[in-house]
Amino acid sequence: MEQVAMQRTTGVAAGVFAPGHLGELTRIVPFEMVDEVLAETRAQERRVWLVPARVTVYLLPAAGLFTDLGYRQVFDRLCAGPAGLALVRPSGSALRQARQRLGSAPMKAR
Repeated sequence: MEQVAMQRTTGVAAGVFAPGHLGELTRIVPFEMVDEVLAETRAQERRVWLVPARVTVYLLPAAGLFTDLGYRQVFDRLCAGPAGLALVRPSGSALRQARQRLGSAPMKAR
């Protein structure tokens, strides 16, 4: 049987919240798509938060996968990356606030 190798090139975000640190969800929902939706709905942050809006978007479907865990434990699983990286570990309260900032429905364009 002949084998075929496929290669896909994607852009990657820098820093501790790079796709490699946000788990497999970034393969299904590319970060460029999330950033585009955040821009269209004007849900991008206006200041630097401990938990960026992009990370919050990935946190929500992950929370649906781990329904028996709190946001902090879900965040730990979501950001379980290569050992040795100094990852930010926000409190449960910071994660709830990030979720509230994002909102429950798309914002209307102004």
